[in-house]
Amino acid sequence: MPAIEALRIRKILDSRGDATVEVDVRAGDIVARAAAPSGASRGVHEVVAWPAGGVDEGIARFRTEIAPRLKGVDAEAQEHVDRILHDLDGTPDFARIGGNVAVATSLAVAKVAAAAARKPLFAHLGGGRTFPFPLGNVIGGGRHAIGGTDIQEFLCLAQHPSPSKSVFANAKVHKAVVATLRKRLPQDPIGKGDEGAWVAKLSNEDALAVLADACRGVSREAGFPILPALDLAASEFYRDGKYVYRERSLTPDRQVEFVAGLVESYGLALLEDPLDQEDFAGYARLTELVGDTCLVVGDDLFATNPARLEEGISKGAANAILIKPNQIGTLTDTRTTVGLAQKAGYRTVMSHRSGETTDETIAHLAVAFGSYAIKTGAVGGERIAKLNELIRIEEYLGG
Repeated sequence: MPAIEALRIRKILDSRGDATVEVDVRAGDIVARAAAPSGASRGVHEVVAWPAGGVDEGIARFRTEIAPRLKGVDAEAQEHVDRILHDLDGTPDFARIGGNVAVATSLAVAKVAAAAARKPLFAHLGGGRTFPFPLGNVIGGGRHAIGGTDIQEFLCLAQHPSPSKSVFANAKVHKAVVATLRKRLPQDPIGKGDEGAWVAKLSNEDALAVLADACRGVSREAGFPILPALDLAASEFYRDGKYVYRERSLTPDRQVEFVAGLVESYGLALLEDPLDQEDFAGYARLTELVGDTCLVVGDDLFATNPARLEEGISKGAANAILIKPNQIGTLTDTRTTVGLAQKAGYRTVMSHRSGETTDETIAHLAVAFGSYAIKTGAVGGERIAKLNELIRIEEYLGG
């Protein structure tokens, strides 16, 4: 395997128009590139996205510390590369070089190693022949769509094993929802949030009813299940011991009952972040109530962190975990968390961030790790970059 000969970093735009970074790595005559996304609703247990001083300080430290240290390192020695990143940072949460700088570097090294081996990244990482179901954001609120619902994301989950069918089904749900919204709210503007989801003046349950109807209609047309799902991002509206919705406030016990009722009433396939990020006991109770029929997914609860996940497993909290590589900082750390989840019987959902780039890497990671689903929106150039890559992988594997 050729050694790393050169590394380059640059500041680029994410989908919100904010600054992030991408890294190029050259080994021999091969160059590979990876970019870091940015989250708006960030869990407190994530690594630090940028060092004090922001993006520019992260770029400066890459150029003076990371690039010189990684030159000459075997591009295939992923664990060694990621250990170097940790050693150079010297903090438990990448506070000195920034988790986004670390993850872009780590993934770029993996991609150059795959290209040098003449393999797509998913195959280089040992991926199989099953594909994740696409999980698409259709109606938005919370931190991703100011002026919309309290609940952050109303999602659809197309359950066909072929990406060339499932990604189009989610897009049809997206179209069906806006058609309903325009009929229902003819005088109101219908906008889009950070991830391309529709934003309208609806109550949470009205929005869920619109989504569920659209899923049923498209499912009948497509001939396979397309199910509604929610990302509540509940930590964002948990204040002073209560979940504060526009129309009411709920105690933690009542929140569990409320969410369990939504699962039963609307046939939800998945709940992400239904409770505060510190409420392991509430997650355990909710999982006991609905876990046989619905995935209870920890995002802020776990933050792709193996120590947090181990605590959740020991307490029976959730039955699935959202995987965001930039929450933990390196490919090796991500893979450790995925392995721990799968060993415990937890399903994994590979995920984008609200501030995205056109980098397609998570599509390969979702296939490589055998993820149950990939959360990457339903529309939008930075979102469809991942969805279209799934279709290409399917073609590469012969359908």
